[in-house]
Amino acid sequence: MVRRVVRVLRIGVSILRRDGILRFMVAAIEYVERRRASGLSLGRKIRFEPPVNRTDVLAADFVNRPYDRSQRNPRHTKVISWVMSPPGNGGGHQNIFRFIDFLADAGYTNHVYLYSVHDPMTLEEAEENVSHYSNPERIHFHQWAGQVVDSDIVFATGWETAYPVFDVATDGAKCYFVQDYEPLFYPVGTTSQLAENTYRFGFHGITAGGWLKHKLETEFGMACDAYEFGVDSSLYRYSNSAPRREVFFYARPVTERRAFELGIMALELFHRAKPEYKINLAGWDVSSWDVPFPYINHKSLKLRDLSALYNRCATSLVLSLTNMSLLPLELLRAGTIPVVNDGPNNRMVSDNPCIHYVTPTPQSLADEMIRLVERQDLPEYAKSASDSVKSFDWDEAGDKVVAVVDALTGTARAHA
Repeated sequence: MVRRVVRVLRIGVSILRRDGILRFMVAAIEYVERRRASGLSLGRKIRFEPPVNRTDVLAADFVNRPYDRSQRNPRHTKVISWVMSPPGNGGGHQNIFRFIDFLADAGYTNHVYLYSVHDPMTLEEAEENVSHYSNPERIHFHQWAGQVVDSDIVFATGWETAYPVFDVATDGAKCYFVQDYEPLFYPVGTTSQLAENTYRFGFHGITAGGWLKHKLETEFGMACDAYEFGVDSSLYRYSNSAPRREVFFYARPVTERRAFELGIMALELFHRAKPEYKINLAGWDVSSWDVPFPYINHKSLKLRDLSALYNRCATSLVLSLTNMSLLPLELLRAGTIPVVNDGPNNRMVSDNPCIHYVTPTPQSLADEMIRLVERQDLPEYAKSASDSVKSFDWDEAGDKVVAVVDALTGTARAHA
C-alpha cells in the first residue's frame, strides 16, 4: 500500500514538473475515476443507486402480482394524491401543477407527496417553489412515507414515482401522468429498463400529446388519454411587428435530449452566413461551454421575461429528441418562427404549419434558419404565425383532464 502511494506521488510530481498544473489536475481526476470504476475507491464496494428506492423496485412484482384495475373499490370523494419528485421551477412541475389547479377548480382536493432518494426537500421549500406558478394554499403537501390518504386516484408523475404508487395500498385507481418517454433519458442499461418497465404496470395514462399516447398504447398496451398542448397568452403575446435581427436557441447542455451540441453546430453555420444577427441562448448558464460564436447568455430566465426576448427574435431553434417541448407554440405566439428537428415525436404533438420541421443535421437546421431570416414577408408571416395559436389556451386541455379524471373515478356517473 505504501509503495503504491509513493509511486503515485512520484508520477504526480513528474507530470506537474513536465506538463504543468492543468495537466496534473486532469491526470488526478482521471486517476480517481479509474479507482472508482475499479471498485477500490474509498475502500468500499460500488453500489447501484438509481433515483428510486431499491426496496420499492424489489416490491413491485408486476409480472407475478399485476395491478388489476377492475378490483378497486370506486370512490366518489373527489380526493387525488400525487406522488412526485420535489418540485422546482422546471416546465415539468409547472405543467403538473397547471392541471392540479384545473382539478382544484373542479372541486377536487389534491394531496402532493414528495418522493426523493437523493435530493430531499422540506415541505416549506416545496410550497415556496410552487408559489411561483400555483397556489400552494389549495394543496396539501406531505413527505412520502409509504402511504396516502383515502383517494379516488393516486397519480405517478415520473418513472421513479411509479414504483411506490404500484406498491401503495389504496382503494383508488392508480394512474400515470406521463410527460415524456423517460427511458430515453438514460443510456441503455438497468436504469432505462427500470423506467421502461413502469409502462407495464397497468396504470391508466394521461399523456402530454398524441405521440406518447400512441407509443405507450402500441408498444406496451397501456390505456391512455392525451391532452393537447396550449399556450398561456397572459405570458406570451405578439408585440413587435418590425423586422427582427436576433435569433433564439433553447440551450440546455445538461439535458441530453435537447441536443445542445447539435444546436451549437447549426448556429455556428448560421453565424458564418448571418454574422449580423444576435444569437440568444437561454435555458441554462452556458458560460462553461466552448461556444464558437458571439452570443448572449441569458441563463435561466423567469417566465415573465421570455415574451420580450422572443419578440426580438426572427426565428428560433428548439430541439427535442423525445416528446415535443412546450416552447414551439409559445414562440409562435410571440411571432418567433421555430425550427424543430423532424420526427413523429414532434409532428404527432403539433402539425402547425408555422413550425418548420427539418432533418436534424447542422447544415439542414442552419439552412432553414437562414431561409427564414431572408424572407421578405417575415414580419407578416410572424403575425400570421402568432394568430395561428391565438386560440390555443390551456382551458381545453384542462377540461379534457378533468373529464378523464371524472370518468376514472365515477364522479361523472355519480353526479349524473
